[in-house]
Amino acid sequence: MYPRLLQLGHIAIPTYGALTALGLVAALVLAVRLARRFSLDPNKLWSLCLLGTLTTLIGARLLLALVFFRAFRQHPFWVLGLTQVHAPGIFALAAAAGVGAAVLFALAEGLPVLAVLDTLAPAAALATALNRIGAFLAGLDWGTPTRLGWAVTYDRKLSVLWYGTPTYIPLHPVQLYDAAAALLTLALLLFWLPRRTQPGELAGGWLFLTGFAAAIFMPLRADASPALALPLAAAAVIAGGALWLRRKPVEASLPAAA
Repeated sequence: MYPRLLQLGHIAIPTYGALTALGLVAALVLAVRLARRFSLDPNKLWSLCLLGTLTTLIGARLLLALVFFRAFRQHPFWVLGLTQVHAPGIFALAAAAGVGAAVLFALAEGLPVLAVLDTLAPAAALATALNRIGAFLAGLDWGTPTRLGWAVTYDRKLSVLWYGTPTYIPLHPVQLYDAAAALLTLALLLFWLPRRTQPGELAGGWLFLTGFAAAIFMPLRADASPALALPLAAAAVIAGGALWLRRKPVEASLPAAA
């Protein structure tokens, strides 16, 4: 596939990093646009998103430095992101820290947390879709071997060097499965947006659909860790269902977003 998007002299622009960055920017723009529909201050929501993103990125670098302390001690500039180490567990912890920082910011600024989460849910689905497409093109987070007609086979040395991707083996394009699930989730959330009657519905839908998709596709990932992934997926499904079960009758609900 295409692990390297551009080569500028001695500087290589990785496809995965570029599409992940594009996903973050697109998610920020979408979140700010939705903020106006939910009567939220776009400037405060922009600050909240930046705080959550920076906390996640910095937290991931610091956790990597702690886990791989010997390597980072020899190459300290790797902590700035020059390494291609990819650890889903570390990123999950960093993302949790980012969400926590965003929630604390919302509480400090007097923003309604459920409305904020509703605003961020479609943005998160969009960022996930672009991130997973980038992973597919780069050869990251590959799937298990398969003989299906739509299997993908990687053959680029850079994918092996950067991500340890197995070559010349037909694999499930599980990254595209994840991207398709994220795009479907985004479409359903945008469809439900004008029908929303109270805070928490979009967030609940995102949690339920994302957790459900993760439970389905997780066994097809070569690096899957069921002991961690399945409980997280189940927790997301339960939390999303709980937000929907708390829905009140329409008469007592908030008006849908304009």
